[in-house]
Amino acid sequence: MSLKLKSLILLTLVLSACTQSNDDLTAFIAETKTKHLGSVKPLPTFEPYKNFTYSASEMRDPFEAAFEAEIGQESTSTSGLRPTANRPKEPLETYPLDTLRMVGILIQHENTWGLVKDPNNVVHRVQTGNYAGQNEGQIITVTETQIDIIEIIPDGLGGYIERTASLAIGSK
Repeated sequence: MSLKLKSLILLTLVLSACTQSNDDLTAFIAETKTKHLGSVKPLPTFEPYKNFTYSASEMRDPFEAAFEAEIGQESTSTSGLRPTANRPKEPLETYPLDTLRMVGILIQHENTWGLVKDPNNVVHRVQTGNYAGQNEGQIITVTETQIDIIEIIPDGLGGYIERTASLAIGSK
């Protein structure tokens, strides 16, 4: 048989396969349509939006300065209170004050030392006059229950003010 005849027979078979009835496919589609009847759930109900009424309008605006320096008034930057720049830093000045913890005291003769633990769990011995914290905090008293510190912090107007802080025994 020649190649033309073979290809003609093959083409006839392919076309005849397409013309046969697809009863099983039609039955499958009809069965699937009857099984899968979809339903849509109703939308959830939401509470209506309640308006918020701002009632703190008489209070100070948090984005304005708490106090204003009057013109002609001496600025706090000329008050003379400044951090000492040429003083060598002590080991506890590398940590914020809230990460230090007083763990006890040590008394020998007339000397009283406070024992302070840093975040690395190293215990340091401090006494009056030593520095701790990142704001020039100088230790002013060491008692059995706490260590009192005076810090020098910026006042926001180009000057500095003093603030008292303390490390209590056992507190974090």
